[in-house]
Amino acid sequence: MTNIAMIEAAAARLKGHVRRTPLLSSPFLDEIAGRRLFLKAENLQHTGSFKFRGGWAAVSALLPEARAKGVIAFSSGNHAQGVAFAAQAHGVPAVIVMPADAPRLKIDNTRAMGAEVVLYDRAGGESREAAAAPYVQGRGLTLIKPYDEPEVIAGQGTTGLEIAEQAAEVGVSTADVLVCCGGGGLATGIALALEDRAPGLRVRPAEPKGFDDMARSLASGQAESNPSQTGSICDAILTPAPGTLSLPVLSRLAGPGLVISDDEALEAMALAFKHLKVVLEPGGAVSFAAALFRKDQIAGDAVIAVATGGNVDADVYAEALRRFG
Repeated sequence: MTNIAMIEAAAARLKGHVRRTPLLSSPFLDEIAGRRLFLKAENLQHTGSFKFRGGWAAVSALLPEARAKGVIAFSSGNHAQGVAFAAQAHGVPAVIVMPADAPRLKIDNTRAMGAEVVLYDRAGGESREAAAAPYVQGRGLTLIKPYDEPEVIAGQGTTGLEIAEQAAEVGVSTADVLVCCGGGGLATGIALALEDRAPGLRVRPAEPKGFDDMARSLASGQAESNPSQTGSICDAILTPAPGTLSLPVLSRLAGPGLVISDDEALEAMALAFKHLKVVLEPGGAVSFAAALFRKDQIAGDAVIAVATGGNVDADVYAEALRRFG
């Protein structure tokens, strides 16, 4: 399982390649949130999402024989782009299994990074694992999972190292850190980093309504699943159930989960554009929406929201600005 030593090692491999994304704020957003609100802008990371960190950490940790054969990943888009970017930079062949209903921007970007893209029918019940199996077994590719992978979690945990440093710089030692959550890899990595570097900062998973398996799992004490894998605009964080590596860590370190609606995600996207001039995708805006619209469920005079991605199709973004801009 991932630990602080692995996160520090991942940070060393990422040095000179990763962006130290900013911690943004606005007095107008503070007023809406009812406290100091800081946005960790991972939407400004390479490939437009935090997933670059985990992709680079995993690919850079491969042994030479595995690099020569290549890697495979399954993703709705952000993990796909992170792995594809890292693989291309390291000269490693990559196959990416993506749902056919993923945003076109994410599919096109993944192909543009040199990856072979294989589409599967998520809405029709086809399994991404089944789609990936022939490539893993037939070509010997190394599977880089989107969250249930220790090196990926270690890479995502480097976000937590930065948050600890940046929170200290703005005088915040106690706060909830809201993290958009699918399988929980980012939340897990951040929680482990903060446990070591800033124990006064507590992770809170944030999820879209109807896909709040992590929130329900933390409440029940056992793994809960979602009845569907489609039905929300927050495509980046729609997963069947919590990661098997994530749930034990978050059960120990995280606070209760937060749940928001698709409309609240769209409104948060519009507010991020208006007050911070940043572009967020729906799944990447869920934590920001929770900070703005679930303030009665958050304690303290400061909150940090991790904006996890900005890879949004133009029509969805236009809809957010039309309705809430």
